[in-house]
Amino acid sequence: MTATDRFASVRYLVDDVQAAVDFYTAHLGFTLGFSAAPAFAEVLRGPLRLLLSGPASSGARATPEPAVPGRNRIHLVCDDLDTEIDRLRRAGLTFHGDLVSGPGGRQILLTDPAGNLVELFEPADRPG
Repeated sequence: MTATDRFASVRYLVDDVQAAVDFYTAHLGFTLGFSAAPAFAEVLRGPLRLLLSGPASSGARATPEPAVPGRNRIHLVCDDLDTEIDRLRRAGLTFHGDLVSGPGGRQILLTDPAGNLVELFEPADRPG
């Protein structure tokens, strides 16, 4: 196996590659790395390479059964979660559930156009 330390890659199966590219680049700070829409595209944010595979992509065909969104999600850290929530709501986006607070911080789930989950997370202040 060849190892790389440049990016961590995650594949999301989507039903509309261009809609997914537009969502991630317009709302969540990703940049387009490569597009072979309507089959496939990659978007980048820091060390995350998000592979967006449409129904015609080889990545989607490798799934032996119909893929549905699960409980897995990418995790994006925010400095000010309340501001991000307000900004995304003003852009017409809706959230999956309510804001949740715990000992590690606060989070809320957003869904992309295909129903894949994105967690927006603001870490709790930690002493030291």
